[in-house]
Amino acid sequence: MSSYVITGKNKLNGEVTIETSKNATLPILAASVMSNGIVTIKNIPNFSDIDNMIKILQEIGVKVNKINNDVTLDASGKLNYTLPKELTSKIRASIFLLGPLLAKLGKASSYMPGGCNIGKRPIDIHLSGFKDLGITVTETSEKIICDASEFTGGKTKLRFASVGATENLIMCACLSYLKTTIIENAAKEPEIIDLCDFINSMGGKIYGAGTDKIVIVGVKQLNGTVYTPIPDRIIAGTYLIGAAMCGGKVVIKNVNPMHNESLIANLISFGCKIDYDSDNIYLESSGFLKANGKQFITNPYPGFSTDLQAQTMAMLSVTDGNNTITENLFETRFKQADELVKMGACIKTDGNVATIYGKHGCLKSSLVNASDLRGGASLVLAALVAEGTTTVQNIEYIERGYDNFDKKLNSLGADIKRIQ
Repeated sequence: MSSYVITGKNKLNGEVTIETSKNATLPILAASVMSNGIVTIKNIPNFSDIDNMIKILQEIGVKVNKINNDVTLDASGKLNYTLPKELTSKIRASIFLLGPLLAKLGKASSYMPGGCNIGKRPIDIHLSGFKDLGITVTETSEKIICDASEFTGGKTKLRFASVGATENLIMCACLSYLKTTIIENAAKEPEIIDLCDFINSMGGKIYGAGTDKIVIVGVKQLNGTVYTPIPDRIIAGTYLIGAAMCGGKVVIKNVNPMHNESLIANLISFGCKIDYDSDNIYLESSGFLKANGKQFITNPYPGFSTDLQAQTMAMLSVTDGNNTITENLFETRFKQADELVKMGACIKTDGNVATIYGKHGCLKSSLVNASDLRGGASLVLAALVAEGTTTVQNIEYIERGYDNFDKKLNSLGADIKRIQ
């Protein structure tokens, strides 16, 4: 078990470059299964989730070659439609392979996916959408078996704008030649647009990405391509929040500022100075933040992102004023609250609502445990501004979605040691 040992109270200054998006790269890797040509994904981030997805692809028969941060994939050979149990239990994104395998092979089988323990995260929206499109779904206590031999296409309307379900349904319809599939109440996240741009670069015909109605016209085959996924807006947001909390001047490079537009507006209202151009964000903060009566309510994009909820809670803990967070997406995503309280934060939770009674300088050193990816990141941010030296344990969760988090923060002036 590895830990971060963090000595707080250092300002952050300098530049940090954001890697490509984990949440965009994972479905793009899955979609590469549908190609009959060679696919190259450039600037792949070094996350454990990415490594596990590549291992799954190799297990089912995809030829994978990784050179530095570029990955070349060849799925033109014989593929296995059953995903390996051991690896699918480690990564929830393995569910993204159902759609591409159904499109390419007409059938797919998977054990229940794993991932962070942040709530039930049901996949029934995926499966219900499959059924609407004529796919036969058989469920056992631990396995899902899908058959697309009677795929009809047509229309499905999601009861909730699920990102994963939207992506899976897009992919399963791509190779249904001349059949048209319509997804209503589709998710609008930038990662959805990126996936559709990737598939279209292989010869797909997908229209309406970024709106609540996506239309897929099936094609005979998809070809090879070279593609670079979008920057990671959640990692960018994490560094922005950390710099706002610590104070200093930071340049966040390789970003799309519009993907973090609402966060930028909130940070400005808290007292930060922010400017940006096409792919850089410039933040200056005194470290003394103020806000009162703010209500952060997690919702699908372009609403407040659930993946920034924990980091925002850490920030509000040291922001003078009383504010609330309502978590609408996952029922157990306040686990970081108890750990922040150990450090001196004043947080009261009632169901899916957390009230944060913020006070600048309230956090002290402690021994805390990460229990999920974003919650773990929030503890690192809290430790950066806490008095004394804090140990954050179970950082394997954090490293699922942050590449060289300690080294990048140290390059900005933080004091973090990674220990085994």
